[in-house]
Amino acid sequence: MSKLTPGEESVSWQELTADIRGKGLPGHQLYLVLSEATNGPAAVLANREPHLAYQMRLESEGALFVAGPLAGEDGQSWDGSGAFVYRAPSLERAREIAGADPMHVAGARRFRIMPWLVNEGSVSVRLFFSGAAPRLVP
Repeated sequence: MSKLTPGEESVSWQELTADIRGKGLPGHQLYLVLSEATNGPAAVLANREPHLAYQMRLESEGALFVAGPLAGEDGQSWDGSGAFVYRAPSLERAREIAGADPMHVAGARRFRIMPWLVNEGSVSVRLFFSGAAPRLVP
């Protein structure tokens, strides 16, 4: 990566990605969607069923990695906001996926989307041979 000058506010995403991958980290590109309620939780709850059906379809197609509601900073309240992580071939495609979410189409939420490189962490899954459903281990 080129030498940064003090006070520089941003660097090239492509250059950062190449640097990360060059250091042996995976740099797996995903897309983080922050979905913010536009008028509180009532409108969000009114649109929950079509939104969940859409999310479940994305999950079965492999486009949805994780999703769920976001608590307020106090950890005790919910204003109707949520977050999703999409697998998509491009930022444009991720925007299309988010824009087609019934929650966003109805105007109950607006979204911001940011490319995200996954470099560290782990995922654990427990599989049961006796017929119990697989479980994600937090």
